[in-house]
Amino acid sequence: MAYATQSDIETLYGADALAVADRDGDGVADAATVSRALEAASAEIDSYVGVRHDLPLEGAHPVLTQYCVDIALYRLSVAATYVTEEGRQRYEDAIAALKRIAKGEQHLAIPADPESDEADFESPSPIVSGGPERAFSREKTRGL
Repeated sequence: MAYATQSDIETLYGADALAVADRDGDGVADAATVSRALEAASAEIDSYVGVRHDLPLEGAHPVLTQYCVDIALYRLSVAATYVTEEGRQRYEDAIAALKRIAKGEQHLAIPADPESDEADFESPSPIVSGGPERAFSREKTRGL
C-alpha cells in the first residue's frame, strides 16, 4: 500500500507538479506512472522504517505521505530529465529523515493499538534507583 496518492501530490504541490509524469505528451499525468512511482517510493520508505517498526504500518502518517510524495516526484523528474534543485533537496531531506528514523535518532509517532498487549511498548521506562548492595564502598575498601 502506498503512503500517498496522486491527489496528495496535487494537494501538496498543485497539479503542475505532475507534469513530470506526462509520458505521452498529452498534457495529463499518466495515472499508472504516478501510481508506480508512489508504490516504489513507499517501498523505499519501508526499507528504512522497517528497521524500527513492524510493517505494514497501520493508519495515516502525514510525515510519511510527505516523504512519499517528495521521493516519487524526484524519481519521476529524474526519469523525465527535469530535476530541479528544490526537488533534489526535498528528496535528500526525506532520505536523511528516513535514515534518522532507521537509526532511532528521529521518532515516527505511531499510535499504539489499544487492543494489543504491546500497547505500552514505546512508553518511557520507569527510573530504577535501587539495586544490590555495592561491592566497593568506602567502608569496604578502607585500608586497602
